[in-house]
Amino acid sequence: MIYTCTMTPSVDYTTHLPSFQKGSLNRANQVNFYPGGKGINVSRVLKRFGIPSQALGFIGGFTGDFIIQKLEEEGITTEFIQTNETTRINVKIKADTATELNGPAPAISEKQRQALLEKVNQFKENDWLVLAGSIPNTMAPEFLEAIAKACKQARVRLVVDTSGEALQQLMKTKPYFVKPNEHELGELFQTTITSMDQAIYCGKQLVADGIEHVIISLGEKGAIYLSNDVIAVADPLQGKVINTVGAGDSMVAGFIAASASQKNKTDAFRYAVAAGSATAFSNDLCERLLVEKLVQEVSISIYTDRM
Repeated sequence: MIYTCTMTPSVDYTTHLPSFQKGSLNRANQVNFYPGGKGINVSRVLKRFGIPSQALGFIGGFTGDFIIQKLEEEGITTEFIQTNETTRINVKIKADTATELNGPAPAISEKQRQALLEKVNQFKENDWLVLAGSIPNTMAPEFLEAIAKACKQARVRLVVDTSGEALQQLMKTKPYFVKPNEHELGELFQTTITSMDQAIYCGKQLVADGIEHVIISLGEKGAIYLSNDVIAVADPLQGKVINTVGAGDSMVAGFIAASASQKNKTDAFRYAVAAGSATAFSNDLCERLLVEKLVQEVSISIYTDRM
């Protein structure tokens, strides 16, 4: 089973305007409401590939009810832990430039943290846990370590896609698969990534430290995949970028979906790139038909300098 965990879900309220004028009344041409959060995005994309998953995390209030309703309408099972706070609303303004207003993360109690840990302790060998998105400040490092330890003991494949101190902490636990972008990768090594060679060098260090699969997303410059026997670089796909929200999450979902379908490492990377690009070229998360089309267009170079 694939489980996704979003510590700080949201209702994403997306507005489309011809232009955005600060300090003035703005009227939207179109608005959309989506269940948001990186782990939730992964579950939604997996469903579009026909791969079942269960969404976990912390929600509360009427916005939490909305998230459960929408995910269940899409055929995604949920087992969220209820909080005393209303789940945040994130406003996405799509105009000549993109503007985002994200609500604050909830405070998570010790009882709620333990409830999540109890769920993780029930996972079985070869399950996946995708831990994605921002981690609230109320999450102590020891709690994240406990989740990682539970996964390792049960041979659960832990996927990490977060940032900041939480990413630093979780990297010490040697997760199965990580997907930093170039900025997050630079933070891990206390540097600024300025070249493909530098990104590959840092990625190789992560694999040498015990992480089995690494994808480094480089935005308009493409992406890199590294494992113990493969280093692959994907050129960026050509298309009109209209939505960057969820593109990285779609890469994670594409890789997991292809891996679950017994694709080899390079082909799984190819699906990851196609899924991320398909979301970038769409108003919402990617659809399978577009991903399958773009997979044929992904150009990958295999580096001969192996691990």
